[in-house]
Amino acid sequence: MKKIVLVAFSLLVFGCLSWAADKSYSGTVSDTHCGAKHSAASADAAACVEKCVSGGAKYVLVSHGNVYQLDAQDKFQGMGGKQVKVTGALNGDTLTVSGVAEDTTPSKTSG
Repeated sequence: MKKIVLVAFSLLVFGCLSWAADKSYSGTVSDTHCGAKHSAASADAAACVEKCVSGGAKYVLVSHGNVYQLDAQDKFQGMGGKQVKVTGALNGDTLTVSGVAEDTTPSKTSG
């Protein structure tokens, strides 16, 4: 009986760990002031996002029409208005970011 309980507990623990595993999200870095307005990467978007962030706004990720809050703001410095791939765990509308890299593959608009 103890073995069955132990196996069931182990499956539950490892199942929860895999459920919370990091996933990849692609999109454009915008800011809390402009939000989905910057759903496509461009030089104009980059200038606007960095200006808004320097004025107190926070970086966000616009991906497939959704706007995600980002918990690791320092990882996005200088990436405003750029297409990126973010690795992290989603909780509600907030991404707990473990990594970010500029996405250099040609793509369609994220929105």
